[in-house]
Amino acid sequence: MATPKVTGPASYFPSIEKKYGKPIEHWMQVLKKAGPLKHMELVALLKSEHELGHGHANALVAWFLAKKK
Repeated sequence: MATPKVTGPASYFPSIEKKYGKPIEHWMQVLKKAGPLKHMELVALLKSEHELGHGHANALVAWFLAKKK
C-alpha cells in the first residue's frame, strides 16, 4: 500500500526542518506566541525575526491558520 503524497503547506515541512534545524512544532509555538496577527504580518515576522524564506514562512503560516479554525 503506497503512502499518500503530502501536498499543500505540509509538503514544505521536511525542507523547513532540515534548513532551519527546528521541528515544525517550534514554529507553531512561535506563531502562537506572536498573537492575533494577519497572515502576511505573521509571514513578515518569521522572515524578519527568524530569517525564514518567504515560501517557508508562508507555508508555516498557512498551516498554522488552517489548524486554528
